[in-house]
Amino acid sequence: MTRYAPAFVSPNLRSSPSPHSSSYGAPVDYSPQLPRGVGYPHVSPTASHFGSRHGRRADGAVRSAQLDEFRANKSRKWELRDIFGYIVEFSGDQHGSRFIQQKLESATSEEMDIVFDEIVPQYAVQLMQDVFGNYVVQKMFEYGTAAQKARLVATMEGQVLGLSLQMYGCRVVQKAIEYVSPDQQMMFVHELSPSVLRCVKDANGNHVIQKIIEHVVAERLGFTAAFRGSVYELSTHPYGCRVLQRCFEYLPEDQTRPLLDELHKYVSNLMIDQFGNYVVQFVLEHGTPQDRAMIIAKLMGQMNNMAKHKFASNVCEKALLTADSDTRRQLIDEIMTPKQDGLSPIMGLMKDSFGNYVLQRALSTAEGEQREALISKVRPHLVNMRRYSSAYSKHLSAIERLVEKCSTPGQACEASLAEGAVEST
Repeated sequence: MTRYAPAFVSPNLRSSPSPHSSSYGAPVDYSPQLPRGVGYPHVSPTASHFGSRHGRRADGAVRSAQLDEFRANKSRKWELRDIFGYIVEFSGDQHGSRFIQQKLESATSEEMDIVFDEIVPQYAVQLMQDVFGNYVVQKMFEYGTAAQKARLVATMEGQVLGLSLQMYGCRVVQKAIEYVSPDQQMMFVHELSPSVLRCVKDANGNHVIQKIIEHVVAERLGFTAAFRGSVYELSTHPYGCRVLQRCFEYLPEDQTRPLLDELHKYVSNLMIDQFGNYVVQFVLEHGTPQDRAMIIAKLMGQMNNMAKHKFASNVCEKALLTADSDTRRQLIDEIMTPKQDGLSPIMGLMKDSFGNYVLQRALSTAEGEQREALISKVRPHLVNMRRYSSAYSKHLSAIERLVEKCSTPGQACEASLAEGAVEST
């Protein structure tokens, strides 16, 4: 059941103005580079070649004649060597960047050398922050040799934090972490460690920290000690909750146990939090039986209230899915047991916009006699609610279909959860 849509980033943005201070200087200059000591066979170093400019980029700067021809002449079969001397300019152009990315996948060692020489070191960090240029640098990390990647990493020294906090730079840092050597990975870890919490709470930086947790050997991740004492704060943060889940997924017990012990102190509050509920769900699904049991123990006696809560209802569903048979039976018994006033809580769940999903999950996970008993309690309410109200028709239709499935011998009984429900991100 998903209740979130992916964020949209406008393709018209030419570059990302980071909200964080940057020491990268002026924007990239896309003027074509003069040939190196040995002239390129397809680049003439004459004044007329570099002077014939007539197009303009989206940001108002003048394009070279070479880039203009590239954009206009689609019938020509362009090769990487045709744009030597213009690699930086093409990298900053939407179409040029895509062309270079494609060609780098099959480039010869000589072509790769020339591309690296035109970009590294002068333009590397600037292109890393560019809306189109960052993709070229990512491909350089993917397809470059170990020596070439070492040159790229060297340009990033002292710049890792700023790049990690920048919309496009953070993508390059993530790609670098995947493709460089373990010793080079440590350069990134060392530069980010003093500011790890700042990165975790940043819209861009959190992705870098997640990537480090996924790809760097756990023994080298001393910065996770900084999360201790901040588990509640991180669990209830839109980005911090993601990082904690990666910790629980990739780190060994000796590093996660202090964090989990701290988490258990706040489980009841996290269940009802818009972000914290995802962390609790993750531990229910992937945690140890002991951690799962401790969380479910906090649900006992609270199922009916939690099932009607927008966020905690997700935890109730996950508990029904992951609990052992005896524990699941106790949870379902709780939502079947009449209240002190004699009223059945089932009708309240059927009417509730969140509780009805928990009821559906209970129907699909109940077993044997308990399932039959639950169906027998649901059916009369379905008839009465259909007779007197049309306000809950969407909820009731889903429950009716599920009751029929569960009542048919040999039929798989799975909740067909309606649109609009919330699912883990």
